[in-house]
Amino acid sequence: METATAKDFWVSCGHHLLDRDEGGGLVVTDEFLKAYLARPELAPPPEACTAERALHAALLDDPRRAVAAAEIASIADADARENWQVMLAFRDLLTRHRTVEAAYLHVVRSGTKIPHLFINQLVHVILRNALDTCADPYVLRAAELFFRTQRMTMHEGSLIAADEETISGNTGAPVSPLVSMLGIPPEAEIDVMNDDNAGHYFEHSDQFHVALDLTAGRRGLDALAAAIARWIEHLLSIEVEIEPFTEVQDATLTWYVGLDADGTQIGDALWNGEEIDDATRGRVVGLFRLKFRDPAVALPKVQDEPIYLIMAMDRDKMLRMKPQNLIAGLPVRHLEHAT
Repeated sequence: METATAKDFWVSCGHHLLDRDEGGGLVVTDEFLKAYLARPELAPPPEACTAERALHAALLDDPRRAVAAAEIASIADADARENWQVMLAFRDLLTRHRTVEAAYLHVVRSGTKIPHLFINQLVHVILRNALDTCADPYVLRAAELFFRTQRMTMHEGSLIAADEETISGNTGAPVSPLVSMLGIPPEAEIDVMNDDNAGHYFEHSDQFHVALDLTAGRRGLDALAAAIARWIEHLLSIEVEIEPFTEVQDATLTWYVGLDADGTQIGDALWNGEEIDDATRGRVVGLFRLKFRDPAVALPKVQDEPIYLIMAMDRDKMLRMKPQNLIAGLPVRHLEHAT
């Protein structure tokens, strides 16, 4: 539940349709599952066959209802059959676990394959829960990097992250099952967050039209460090301290985690003693040192050593963060909040 003074944000993730258990994890409800049934991929079009219409109506009535393979096979359209198979597998994943967080941890640790769209939606709603009491719009905007691709641009000496889908004018199927219901404008002007406009973030958080300055030494990277710390604490019950730093050459990589595919490649190169050329160094967006507040949670060989986090854009200046790497890659004993 929101506190009396808390401001709501990211309504489109559907957090208000979920319950919370005694540990603060998100519990799937029928209402949350029904929101997925409203997606354009699943809502039967006018030309849909009787079998598809019947299945959709039955699941709207009981979204946890068991569905026989024959019911899927009887749907005439092949694309519709595939959509239903994917959605029902995702539904079953969610309902098999006590919380949404536990389902996400299972996906990350088991390597279960689910569409990237669904992964981003899980990250979105879990972060909304983890940041429920956060009143800092810089941290909330930085947290968008976890589940939305950013296009990086140098502007007047500053490194700016802007939402790729927003600036590309992609007005295809909504990422969230609730976006179309909420009537959120598909396009919006881009402003860089600053102290004058940051307070307005809560009014339009679902439009993703605020850019963030990620220049080294400025507030954006500190905000991202705070978001990462909240993510780790929420999912693993491990408290960490994270600080940005500037030069990758300053790091002795006892252990590192790439926050995206390119960050991992750069970390691998450094680990192997390879020289990093200027072009590669220029793709590094963020470097962080992570320390565990309780060293005992870490594996023995790194208990007294900082963990380095590396984030980089690709050669097309796109930044695609992989927050699952923070779950799978940290050198911690098997502790977790959500089971």
